[in-house]
Amino acid sequence: MLFAEHLVVLRGGGDLATGAVHHLVKAGFAVIVLELEHPLVLRRPVSVASAVLEGNVTVEGIEAVLLDSAAAAVEAARTGVAAVLISPELPAFVSPPSVLVDARIAKRNLDTRIDQAPLVVGLGPGFSAGLDCDAVVETMRGHRLGRVIWDGAAADDTGIPGQVGGVGAQRVVRAAGDGTVSWTVEIGDMIDAAQQIGTVGVAKVKAPIAGVVRGLIAPGHQAQ
Repeated sequence: MLFAEHLVVLRGGGDLATGAVHHLVKAGFAVIVLELEHPLVLRRPVSVASAVLEGNVTVEGIEAVLLDSAAAAVEAARTGVAAVLISPELPAFVSPPSVLVDARIAKRNLDTRIDQAPLVVGLGPGFSAGLDCDAVVETMRGHRLGRVIWDGAAADDTGIPGQVGGVGAQRVVRAAGDGTVSWTVEIGDMIDAAQQIGTVGVAKVKAPIAGVVRGLIAPGHQAQ
């Protein structure tokens, strides 16, 4: 059977999910990406989730288009684009998907079951192959990155961001309170330590270290 005859549904359209989307579309699969109404994606320029915010985006030659129904998404996916659908839950497709990939990187299994598709794949920690999915893909940096696990689980979540340039936890900035997110910098900007990079509500957000801005949640997001 040709790959195009298989529907692959990914839950989540962040940067890691987008890597999977790229390979699947290039291989000829029909791909649908399910996202939240307000995506939590940080690396927006390289994430198909940004189609929710912009209507359509192109990442490494793959076009992602926002659709308004499951039927329209299936039809678009058959044409070779990555169809993006706002759907926190798994929709009731007329023809069920051949493959379901949980790519939300929630660090735990939220609600994925091994019986939801003929092949169910989980990305990262929180999944156990043979229990709640058929296969797990390792997402932790290191020599096992990208390895497919057919029996057992991915490495446990440490809760500590991986080191980049010798810096770990300090390179991630978290909201100190509730409010609307606003930025004064863009992804890719060079910034200094202690520089104000935006606000959350009335609270200023300052960079703990100098460096390059690698990701920002979409402005207008309601932090809570």
